[in-house]
This record gives sequence, structure tokens and C-alpha cells, in this order.
Amino acid sequence: MEIIRNLTRRKLRNILTISGIVIGVLALVTMGAMAEKFNALLSGGATYFGSNVQVADSSGGAIGAFGGGLLTLDRVAALEKVDGVAAAFPDVQVTAKPGSTNTVSFGIPDYISNADPRANTYSAFKIHTAQGREVNANGEVVLGSDFATEFKKNVGDTIDLPIRAKDAPPDFVNHTFTVVGVLAKTQTAPDTGAYVSLADAQMLLKETLPVSIRNSIDTTKLVNGATVYGTPGQDLDKLADKINAEVPGVKATKPSVLVASFNSGGAIFTAITTGAALIALVVGGLSVINTMLMAVTERVREIGLKKAVGAKVGHILREYLLEAVLIGSIGGGIGLVLGWGLTSLINAATASSNLTLFLLSWRLVIVAILFSVGLGAAAGIIPALRASRMDPVRALRAA
Repeated sequence: MEIIRNLTRRKLRNILTISGIVIGVLALVTMGAMAEKFNALLSGGATYFGSNVQVADSSGGAIGAFGGGLLTLDRVAALEKVDGVAAAFPDVQVTAKPGSTNTVSFGIPDYISNADPRANTYSAFKIHTAQGREVNANGEVVLGSDFATEFKKNVGDTIDLPIRAKDAPPDFVNHTFTVVGVLAKTQTAPDTGAYVSLADAQMLLKETLPVSIRNSIDTTKLVNGATVYGTPGQDLDKLADKINAEVPGVKATKPSVLVASFNSGGAIFTAITTGAALIALVVGGLSVINTMLMAVTERVREIGLKKAVGAKVGHILREYLLEAVLIGSIGGGIGLVLGWGLTSLINAATASSNLTLFLLSWRLVIVAILFSVGLGAAAGIIPALRASRMDPVRALRAA
């Protein structure tokens, strides 16, 4: 109770000090939540691409929907014959919003791809339906969680794919699909995807080709690329080299190259956001030190009296240290609540646009709490030591 009374003696000063901690923790929570979201995105990509070998056409052509050549299905079949390959799945991917600016979630545009439930058996990154079931037939689609939220679709609804842009040309063609499932949220790429059968994906791929060559190309035998999984214990980098050597016309990318790019991007972004938050926290810590030093100066007589009647060094030290910790805890708690509210409001406001910026994880919550308490304790050590070592006779004379 005495510590609480001490805080109420100089209300304005303590409010301003607590406000400094609040701002620091608010910065830590918001910037940290943004880093958590970005790192979840990259972590999912690293996990997925680290468990397989991505194979594309080696010609470097520009026929595919996103640039790059197309593979024939017989080359995908040839991949499965390479020693060390457990399975090879054809990949087709087209943009979900052709002719318009894609709404993105940290750089991943809405897309349409083929789905093969068998890939889940081999991939280290598992995806599951939160509602409904997998695609079993043509004309069906499973939507990622953000894709379903953006277009307000549930199992049993229909959706026209690709999405028609407001400025779409008169000859724009899309097709009606029945939503049979919605994926569980993954915090990464599958959230912005729409998954159809291979035949439907190839049909949509054909419609992305230039009109001049569209009818002369049989896309039922073509795909954008392939995802190759190795047998247990197989070195995937060496498998990529083996594929390049044994299968003509393809280019296999080593998983280590892709994973390294994901990890480096995450490290840079985390360093930037953490640095900005730490600057705010240091400012808050300095304000705590200043407040506690002033409190010691103002309460010299009180300290002298306490020591004169028998208060030990440990008693004085504990009192001032707990006061500093309480200031840090109050500021940290308020900053955490404000940060949680702010990030939740922004996520809710941007959910319909498929733009999720923040991820407030339990790890971040614990870090924010520990950091605010630790900041108060660290900032209170010097003033507390000064108070505890004060000579009672000099303190009474100085008063």
C-alpha cells in the first residue's frame, strides 16, 4: 500500500512516466506483431519449399501465366523415374484477378491453383480444411481462409473465377465454381489461394494465353511446373542436381537456395521492426530512471527517518525497486492492451480487402510483459541503490 501511495504523491509526473512506458510497449507490440506476421509467412514458405524440389521449364520462355515456360505432363512423369524421387505433382497457377491490381497480403496476390490431396502425405507443410472437404471433381473449389473472407464465401456458395475486374474487357471469360471447402488459416500463402482440379486449372491456364495462340495449344498436356518429393533421407539439393542432369528441358531449384532467401528476408525485417520498438522502450526506460531519481531526492528525509528507526538496506532497496517495477508493469499492461486493440481493429478493418498486417502471438505477449517489468526493474536499480546507501544522519541534516 505504501508503494501505491508513493505513486499518487506526484500524479502528473508518474502519469507522464507511465505514458512513456505505454508508448514503448505499444510500439513493441505493433511492430512485433507485424514482424510476427511477416515471419509466419516466410516460415511457412521455408517449411514448404524446404521439403521439396521445385521444377520448371528451362527454356525461360514467357508463355506461362506468370512468365516462364510450360512443362509437358510427360516430363513430369519422367521426373518420377529419377532415382530418389518419391512423387512428382504437376503445378498450374494463374492469377485470380487478371487485368486488375491484386490485393495482397504481404506481397502474395490472390491466385488459383490445382490441388492434389496426396501432396499432403509428402510435404512438411500440412494444409487442412476447416470446413467442408477436398476437391473431388471438376467445377469445385476449395478457398483459402483469407480468400473466403475477402469474397464472403462459405461452403455451398458459388464463386466465379477468375474474378472479373471492373475494367474487364467484353470478351473476359470466367467460370462458376461451387465452394466445397475452406482451408484452415495457415498465416502464409495458402490463405490467399483458390484450389481447383488439375483439369479446371489447365482450362484457366489456356484462357491466360494470347488469343493468337490459344486455340493452337493443348493445355491439357501442359503445366507451369512440378513439385518433386524425395524418398526418406534423400538429400534434396543433390536430388535437384540429379534431376537437372537426367531430365532434359527442366530446371530444378535447390531447396537450400529458396530457404536461405526466406530466412534472410525474415532476419532483415525483424531487425528493422525490433530496432524501432527498442528505441521507444529505451526512451521509456530513461523516463523511469529520471522519475525514480527525483523521488529519491524529494524523499531524503523520509529515507533518513526509516533508516534511523531500523530500516535495513534491503528494505529501502526493495521499496524503490518495487516502485519502479510497478511503474513498468502498469505501463506495460496498458501498452499491451492498447497494442492488442489497435492491431485487432486494423486486422478487422482490412480483412475484407485480404490485407492482414499483424499477428499477435503468445510469444509476443510474454515478451512485452517481461520486457516492461524488466525495464522497470533495470531502470530502478540505480535510484534504489542510491536510496538504500544513503547515510541516515546526512539524510536528516539535508532535509
